[in-house]
Amino acid sequence: MLGPLGDIVVLDLSRALAGPHAAQMLGDLGARVIKVEHPDGGDESRGWGPPFVGPDGEISTYFLAANRNKQSIAVDLKSPEGKELIERLVRQSDVLVENFRTGVLDRLGFSVERLHELNPRLVVLSITGFGHDGPEGGRPGYDQIAQGEGGLMSLTGPSADEPYRVGASVADLLAGIHGAYGVAGALYERERTGRGRVVRTSLLAAITGVHSYHGTAWTVGGKVPAASGNHHASITPYGAFRCADGMLQIAAANEGQWRKVAALLGIDPAQARYATNRDRFEHRDELVADMEKALSAHPCAHWLAALGEAGVPAGAIRSLDEVYTWDQTRSQGLLVEVEHPVLGTIELPGPPLRFDGLTGVEHTAPPMLGQDGDAVLAWLEERER
Repeated sequence: MLGPLGDIVVLDLSRALAGPHAAQMLGDLGARVIKVEHPDGGDESRGWGPPFVGPDGEISTYFLAANRNKQSIAVDLKSPEGKELIERLVRQSDVLVENFRTGVLDRLGFSVERLHELNPRLVVLSITGFGHDGPEGGRPGYDQIAQGEGGLMSLTGPSADEPYRVGASVADLLAGIHGAYGVAGALYERERTGRGRVVRTSLLAAITGVHSYHGTAWTVGGKVPAASGNHHASITPYGAFRCADGMLQIAAANEGQWRKVAALLGIDPAQARYATNRDRFEHRDELVADMEKALSAHPCAHWLAALGEAGVPAGAIRSLDEVYTWDQTRSQGLLVEVEHPVLGTIELPGPPLRFDGLTGVEHTAPPMLGQDGDAVLAWLEERER
């Protein structure tokens, strides 16, 4: 593949989602990603479903989501032969990605010190549940646990009494994103220093890192934010509203946009309770009721057209099948077509980045377990010569 990281080799020892997502992002940028899996079943996400697809229903669509643009080799990290192969691969790699529990890689004989003895230029990305140190650094972590422990569930849902998990595995995915950009920074630094370093992040860090204004509401303002359903915690009107045939979203983030919304819905924007964002927030329930009374006169399509013509940010609430068949989604390269060794031609959700002038990039399908063992060994022997 062509790409900004076209000369980079990534050794992916991770499994499940956070680490594989980070490695996949590096692969999207052109890196060669060698995924190391245990011979007995491989990455555990190969067994996560439904849905499962394929002639025998043995391929997990979950696995397909996080492992495009990779080669798979089957290696037992506890065997002498496996350890020797990993040592050889480490010497030829630029990046190693791992998301073992703290201490596991050390016990396998691949401490950071050992990795840098083998390859001083190696950048190591380590993703844990709650951090590699601290009083709870050794805790195992999965996405929903981190969403709860990191406070995100307290911000999500219809009310403070009903905390909800975010529908996507955002702790895993955000940790992967943070890890990938940390790797990019470490690779850039290596150009100056000639040495690699360890990049660490965690599911807890990923969730805490997206608190944004919710975080400062507490750290600076002394207010503990709580779930506010489908309406913004600081801006009104900004949320989901009921029309005659369903719901749409309206985001009036400034006074000009609010006046346009008010004019369309026949609401006096200058009345005291709605005059400023602070006033509207204090009277949000009343404002939502007034808006939905007016919106109930017409279907969503009518209001989306009217709001769009007025220049007010508004949108539908789409199901995933609608998203992936939407012309706008497809126009942005957010689906990629790949040739899978068992499934044939399939479409996958694609990378979120586009690089001006970079054309002709061909993505590869997530691999079957161990399918690239011979090819990787041949490449490794060529590199070692």
